[in-house]
Amino acid sequence: MLILGIESSCDETALALVEDGKVVLSSLIASQIATHSRWGGVIPEIAAREHLEAIREMYQQLMSTTGKNLSDVDAIGVTQGPGLIGCLLVGASFAKGLAQAAGKPVIAVNHVHAHVHGALLGIEAPHEQIFPTLALVVSGGHTNLYYMNSCIEFELLAHTMDDACGESFDKVGKMMGLPYPGGPHVESLAQKGTPERVPMPRMVERKSQLVFSYSGLKTAVALALKSMDKTGHRLEDIAHAFQEEALGQIIRKLGIALGMRPATKSIIVAGGVAANGRFRELMKRATALPVWFPPLKYCSDNGAMIASLAYFQHCSNPATAALEWDVFSRYPFETLMTTLGTKNNEKQSIP
Repeated sequence: MLILGIESSCDETALALVEDGKVVLSSLIASQIATHSRWGGVIPEIAAREHLEAIREMYQQLMSTTGKNLSDVDAIGVTQGPGLIGCLLVGASFAKGLAQAAGKPVIAVNHVHAHVHGALLGIEAPHEQIFPTLALVVSGGHTNLYYMNSCIEFELLAHTMDDACGESFDKVGKMMGLPYPGGPHVESLAQKGTPERVPMPRMVERKSQLVFSYSGLKTAVALALKSMDKTGHRLEDIAHAFQEEALGQIIRKLGIALGMRPATKSIIVAGGVAANGRFRELMKRATALPVWFPPLKYCSDNGAMIASLAYFQHCSNPATAALEWDVFSRYPFETLMTTLGTKNNEKQSIP
């Protein structure tokens, strides 16, 4: 089965053709980093316009390089959310247009869940050796921990209370005067730092709290930067201390989750922060279980991960492949509508 995957949730326009959820025929990504770097972060309106300009030409290039036509595609998978609402609408509208014109099913995909499939694309082991698994999605927008009995079953065990891990790396990088995106630059700087020279608070220290938090860690970095003249701390030392705690709290919370889910056979780590070399090192030290990371090309947003999850969703329940759905920016659309409906009913019932 051939799936066309379309991703446009933030600042990468990405399309891919994937066979049977595993074999990537082609994966194209148009990054907007150069556009947004002058602002130090993503500007939603500009991002949406960039998607609109890029997506049609990329689709034509994808079909041309693979020698495929839309008639060869069995279904279209596209990001429904979470993401920037204007950006999501570009991808979803393009996908629905193709589906309507060619009579193809279109499959709405959760962007965060799809990141796990970015890692699964690089795993040769059969699913029987992988699941049940604990899956971490650590990116610029999300820090989530899932327990998965299969590749389409996601039980959310933990999430961030404030900033995401990757988001904190970018913001700390900005505080340090590093180029956008800050994550890779902070990692590079941290490699030159001296361990245990700069004290950092241990975030969410209580073991009973299976959550992540990065707001206080950013504040600690800001204070350390402000007092550099008095303490003599180097920028490299502050970056090292920040990175150790930013990643260390994930390791600690993973240990708690392993105690809660003793049947776990493996660990999957996905998302942009999965490209961090120190993170990979710490994860492999933390457990004797197999730890799977995505190939570097599938750590950031890409269309192949969307197509992969869409394939397994479609195989599980073809009836879901319909056009009657909308995009959502942060929360699942059905949950959001239910919540809003409840609130409206409550307001109407007030005398």
